[in-house]
Amino acid sequence: MTFWSSRQDDTRNGGSAALPADEQRAPDEHTRLLPNRLDSDGPNQYLSPDDPAVSPYNLFTVRLIRYITIFLTIFTFLWWTAQLVSTFVTPPGFHVRGGGFFAFSYACIALVVLVVSLAFFSAPSKSARILSFILAALLLVHMIVVLAVQSTRHEEAWIGVASVIWALLVTIWVLVADYTVQWGKREEEERLTGRPETRRTVLEWTEVTLETICLIAVAAALVLMTCTLVLRAVDASLAPPGQRYWVDDDKYQIHVFCYGNRTDTLGRPVRTVLFEGGEDPVEHGLWQFADNAVRNGSISRYCFADRPGYAWSDAAPSPLSASMATDALSEALARAGEQGPWVLASAGVGSIYSRVFSSRHGREVKAILMIDPLHEDLLDRVGRPGRGFMLWFQGIISPLGIDRIPGAFFRGRNREDRVWGRSAYQSGKMIFAKLQENLVAETLTKRDVISSKAIQYQDTPVVVISSGDQIRRDSVWEDKQRDLTHLTRQLEDWDIVDKAPHQVWRTLEGRDQIEKRLKKLVLIQ
Repeated sequence: MTFWSSRQDDTRNGGSAALPADEQRAPDEHTRLLPNRLDSDGPNQYLSPDDPAVSPYNLFTVRLIRYITIFLTIFTFLWWTAQLVSTFVTPPGFHVRGGGFFAFSYACIALVVLVVSLAFFSAPSKSARILSFILAALLLVHMIVVLAVQSTRHEEAWIGVASVIWALLVTIWVLVADYTVQWGKREEEERLTGRPETRRTVLEWTEVTLETICLIAVAAALVLMTCTLVLRAVDASLAPPGQRYWVDDDKYQIHVFCYGNRTDTLGRPVRTVLFEGGEDPVEHGLWQFADNAVRNGSISRYCFADRPGYAWSDAAPSPLSASMATDALSEALARAGEQGPWVLASAGVGSIYSRVFSSRHGREVKAILMIDPLHEDLLDRVGRPGRGFMLWFQGIISPLGIDRIPGAFFRGRNREDRVWGRSAYQSGKMIFAKLQENLVAETLTKRDVISSKAIQYQDTPVVVISSGDQIRRDSVWEDKQRDLTHLTRQLEDWDIVDKAPHQVWRTLEGRDQIEKRLKKLVLIQ
């Protein structure tokens, strides 16, 4: 007792020489939370496992991991925002030739994984680590496919490649962070409570459950994306019938296909029919019709070019108006060595693009045939905000392949169906093209077509072939079809095919009428 009292007196008087060296040391993160071990022994020398002070955040390493994760989340959010903006207005260098929805999906995955990791940072779990490992493995497969397949590498460009690599690195980081927090949690529990804690509170179980559900949802989405990416790689083996030409300062490629003889039997140049598709690519319907017209001798030669984002053509940067698309077509035709003379044959909304082309190539355009064409006053139907939102939403979920995967596995859809056929509308690239069309329909495109109307050569022969079904359903459509017959002073014919749908060539009568008029236009002087 005397010795202990003397020691206490020395301590109160400021003496420190009698204290052991370890008791003179200033408290740090390893000692500051421990109770006074001189006044306690046995089990009371440790904190209770339920004490809030028992936390992995006590360790600098864990805190540093969290700070880095916050920084990565902020950076990923900025990357995600830039890609979201590029859907509507493409910043310099952010153009993705495949439409950009896959790259955006990778950014979404990276952002969701980081946010989930931060939300449940202090509750590491084995299930989260297993799921993170699965995500990393799937993203590694994505990275290999994107880089190994020339078509996907071309379409995704550096944005898509960087996005998938970033998503992979983020997932690996989250996996390492969870292991680190688990280690820190065990270390602090052993130091402060004397044993690692095996129990979980209700809150911790709730956090682990929610984290697991979120990661399962991400993993399921990534599995669907993997199937869609594999289908894209399979579709890449379908070679285009024509050639692809770089346009717009080599930003993207336009597919051009021509067939037939350039000259007649006397060596004179023939008029080439230049087809422009409507709501679908030219290959989906009009291509077969054009081949039959050549075989029947109605026309000698035809060409078509896929608009940006359609079939084998790349997506163009946003915004993309009718005049911009026409410039790309003109450049691609020039690079292909095609100079006309032309007879323009267009359908639906494609007539908007043909009219702009005609006004800019008036000397080479010898006649115009429009199949149930869209009038510029009805561009508000193309540019409806509700339609634009639905196209954007379809584009966002298009990497999941909700339509494409069942079509491939259960409905017998093949490569042709997905590239230019009945399933082409499910492609993210084509959805992106239609969204671009929607965004500028009532502004830039309408201005383009009105300007083209003012400078259209008035002596160019015009034929309008309208859908009887469409006219019966819509009186406004009939009025606008009649107005288009006054595009020039040289109206040759206005035919209404009684039972034909909007795609007039889908009926025998419609095909016969179109072929008959084209035969007349390629010969008219």
